[in-house]
Amino acid sequence: MSDAAARVADSTGNWVDRIAPLSARPYLRLARLDRPIGSWLLLMPCWWSAGLAAIHAGRPIPDPFHVLLFFIGAFAMRGAGCTWNDIVDREIDGRVERTRSRPIPSGQVTLAGAALFMVLQALIGLAVLLQFNLFTIYCGIASLGVVAIYPFMKRVTYWPQIVLGLAFSWGALMGWPAVFARLDWPALVLYAGSISWVIGYDTIYAHQDREDDALIGLKSTALLFGDKTRPMLALFYGAAVVLIATAGLGAGAGLLFYIGLAAFAAHLAWQTIRIDINDPDLCLRLFKSNRDAGLILFAGCILDALARSLASA
Repeated sequence: MSDAAARVADSTGNWVDRIAPLSARPYLRLARLDRPIGSWLLLMPCWWSAGLAAIHAGRPIPDPFHVLLFFIGAFAMRGAGCTWNDIVDREIDGRVERTRSRPIPSGQVTLAGAALFMVLQALIGLAVLLQFNLFTIYCGIASLGVVAIYPFMKRVTYWPQIVLGLAFSWGALMGWPAVFARLDWPALVLYAGSISWVIGYDTIYAHQDREDDALIGLKSTALLFGDKTRPMLALFYGAAVVLIATAGLGAGAGLLFYIGLAAFAAHLAWQTIRIDINDPDLCLRLFKSNRDAGLILFAGCILDALARSLASA
């Protein structure tokens, strides 16, 4: 199979296609390094939690070392999680137009090769995790059960997005204990808010595969909500904003945090208004825009922590 034919349908023209060695490309695609949006979305709750912890601790900025570790860990563990997902879904992926060219169903990577690659990525994630305090290490290990069961959920429930939310929001339970070596209620409320956010954006993403999923018997909130997707997005995105605002209140956040949160909320409102569930390309663009929404909120955390630190100096 030529490399052009091997490209995943919704991932072409990226750095993997242009400059990566041919032999490495299937593995980079397996880890989704050709589509890093998922890694960014996994990273955002980690950085939010670190930002709120900095505000609560009176620090001018989140710990830069923690910020870097979360960045590396998010990319490593998202890659491991996607590899696991592709191992579990290899037969289903071969029956869906958008995913049939993925490395395992297209025969570019063997099952054994994928399993070994998953272990290597997980070991990188473990090396990152071991840099934190013991409480945070335990929190990180506890996430593995949720990650392991997620690929099976779309076979049994129309709410697999909840389980994805539990997994992709876990970073909200990491940044705070990395500073305080404990979990306080603001981190738990931030976790709940992030779960609501994930349910919203992954519903948008799932609309790309709605018809194929229905044909092969898979379930998703996209199929469940159907034409009611817009009001359901408003519900979950609205809950996310309220819960994150409450977490900020508990952390002692000030005006700049809430200005960032207002901009975050405006971005989510724009997505809700703009969505057309019958336009897969638009759904993908709106889904990807959540990285920018997350960075806006993180910027609000940083600016608020810095301003409060300067005011108390």
